[in-house]
Amino acid sequence: MPQSSGLIFWNFMNGVHPTAIVGESAKIGKGCQIGPYSTIGGEVVLGENVRVESHAVIDGQTTIGDGSIVYPFVSIGLAPQDLKYVGEASSTEIGKRNKIREFVTIHRGTKGGGGVTKIGDDNLIMAQAHVAHDCIIGNGVILANAATLAGHVEIGDKASIGAHSGVHQFCRIGFEAFVGGYSVVVKDAMPYALIQGNHAKCYGLNRVGMKRRGYPKETIANLNHAFHLLLSAKLNTTQAVERIEAEIRDSKEVEMLVEFIKSSERGVVK
Repeated sequence: MPQSSGLIFWNFMNGVHPTAIVGESAKIGKGCQIGPYSTIGGEVVLGENVRVESHAVIDGQTTIGDGSIVYPFVSIGLAPQDLKYVGEASSTEIGKRNKIREFVTIHRGTKGGGGVTKIGDDNLIMAQAHVAHDCIIGNGVILANAATLAGHVEIGDKASIGAHSGVHQFCRIGFEAFVGGYSVVVKDAMPYALIQGNHAKCYGLNRVGMKRRGYPKETIANLNHAFHLLLSAKLNTTQAVERIEAEIRDSKEVEMLVEFIKSSERGVVK
C-alpha cells in the first residue's frame, strides 16, 4: 500500500497519531484529531472536533474552540517576541470554526497588554501570517498570506487584511475595513474603509464589499457621503465629524464610524 494511504486513513479516524506528543493534563474534546509529530502542551484545551494537522505546536494556556482546523507547522501559544515579557502567566484564546493555515504564528499575551491574545470565531488566517501578543481579533476576519499584526492590535469583525501587509502596534482595524496587500498601517483604519499603501492611505468607502454583503443603497449613500466629508471636503477630522453628525441621521453604520473616529488614540488613516 502506498505510504500516503496511511495518512488518508488517519484523516478519517478520531484520535491521536502515534507520533504526536500530548501533555498528560491537556484537555482534548470529543472527536479531535491530532496529526503526526504535533505537540500539544499540558495546559492546552481543545474543544470538540478540532483538527490539528502534522508538525503543529500548541503550548501554554491555550484554548481552541470547536470545529477549528490547525494546519501543518503552525505555532500557537508560545512566548511572545516582547523583551518586556519575563515569563508571567498569560494565555491565548481562539474561538470556534477557525482555519489557521500553514506556518502561522500566534503568541500568547503579556502582563502589560491584558494577559491574553484573543481570536473570535469563523476566521481565516492564511499561511505565514503572524498574530503578536495581546492582539484582539473579532469574527469573520481574513488575514491573507504573511499579513503581520504587531502587539496590541485590534481587528473588528469581517475586516480583511491583504497579503504581506503590516499593522503597527496599538492600531485598530475597523468593522468590515479592507486593507489592500503590501500595505503598512500606522494609524487606525476606519470601519467600511478601503485602505492601501505604504504608508497606507484611505481611498474611501469599500463600496464593492458593501454591495457584495447586501447593504441597502441608502446605507451605502450615507456612508459614501460621510467619507466624502472626511476625505475630500477640505475639512479637518473634527470639522468633518461635526458635519457628518449634522447632515446624516438615523444611520447606525455612520454612528459606528463616528464613534470609531472619536475613540481613536492614534488618529485615523485619511
